[in-house]
Amino acid sequence: MPSSGGVPGTSHREEAQGTAQDTLEGLCLSAGLGTPWAPPGGDGGGVWGEGRLGVSAESAAPATWSRISGRRRYFDLAADVLAENAHLTYKFLSPYMYEFLDALLTCQTAPEEAFRKFEEMNSKLTEQLRKLAKQVQDTRHIRDDEVQSKTLQDYDLMQEKYIVVLMAQAKIYWNRENFQMVEKIFRKSVEFCNDDDTWKLNVAHVLFMQNKYKEAISFYEPIVKKHYDSILNVSAVVLANLCVSYIMTSQNEEAEELMRKIEKEEEQISYDDPDKKVFHLCIVNLVIGTLYCAKGNYDFGISRVIKSLEPYNKKLGTDTWFYAKRCFLSLLENMSKHMVMLRDAVVQECVQFLEHCEVYGKEVPAIIEQPLEEIHGHIGKNTVTYEARLLKALFYEVIGWNK
Repeated sequence: MPSSGGVPGTSHREEAQGTAQDTLEGLCLSAGLGTPWAPPGGDGGGVWGEGRLGVSAESAAPATWSRISGRRRYFDLAADVLAENAHLTYKFLSPYMYEFLDALLTCQTAPEEAFRKFEEMNSKLTEQLRKLAKQVQDTRHIRDDEVQSKTLQDYDLMQEKYIVVLMAQAKIYWNRENFQMVEKIFRKSVEFCNDDDTWKLNVAHVLFMQNKYKEAISFYEPIVKKHYDSILNVSAVVLANLCVSYIMTSQNEEAEELMRKIEKEEEQISYDDPDKKVFHLCIVNLVIGTLYCAKGNYDFGISRVIKSLEPYNKKLGTDTWFYAKRCFLSLLENMSKHMVMLRDAVVQECVQFLEHCEVYGKEVPAIIEQPLEEIHGHIGKNTVTYEARLLKALFYEVIGWNK
């Protein structure tokens, strides 16, 4: 367990379900499906399996499309590129890829129409999957390894296409926070996806977002146990959500054991490669800290957030700062309304933390500006140092130290 102490008991789960869930939804750590949503300006993974779509890298047009649509998600620009290069569409894009991109772009203006297009695609893919599944069964009686291998490869490829469309379809309701509908969509796909890790992970996420923590644990735990000996190979999102699920179901010992395991592996990596940055424990602590801040337990929550960024030269970055400062802003808002009173020791800890961020945040951007944005902020204000000073000034104002 980190040296800052264990996780306090949370037997009254209902206390946190409202506010805590709203806060956790905002975290890239908790709101992703498939892979986490890309953090603000960060280079996080793609969304919902979009990154799994491959277009031929031999041509410039598909590469351009991939960068515009998949990574930066500039859908308007992507639609223009597709329309202006119609002669390349049929040359470089398969019918499946074209239909998928067409539905994906439609999501931006007509989600219901996009859902219908994805549904049509999945109907075709379902029919093809059933045919391939029958072929797989038939080839087992032939005893021809080459034919069996080819049939299985065809089935796996078709299943991957199906899952990509399924995730894009479910994402329409995810964006609307209609998690019950997302779960319903996933349950309909059990026939073809129950052995797929991506599907299992997404089911776990959507259960987590509905406060179905016990069910979420049943999906998260196998993923973690599968890689327990090299736990840092597991996504930090999974570890963070599993820890929160343990806490929300009063399994604090399991949460502490998991965090000790993460800390031990990170310490080993720091010993083997002192310059390498690892953020797993940082992310877990950020999520737990945010959870307790949302419950109103700022004493423990803020301490956990502060702990998450130590040592500052390795943990302080654009993304970690973004989520840390949200907790401080929430604290300042509640203090200004006289809804929260902090002990002097915690106030001193907060001020000291912000002073450390001033020192180590001079070269750390507060946000990563998107390359195609026309208006750019003042370069001198876009640093963690600048924002840390602002937060410290707000602390002085709220506490009355500047009078």
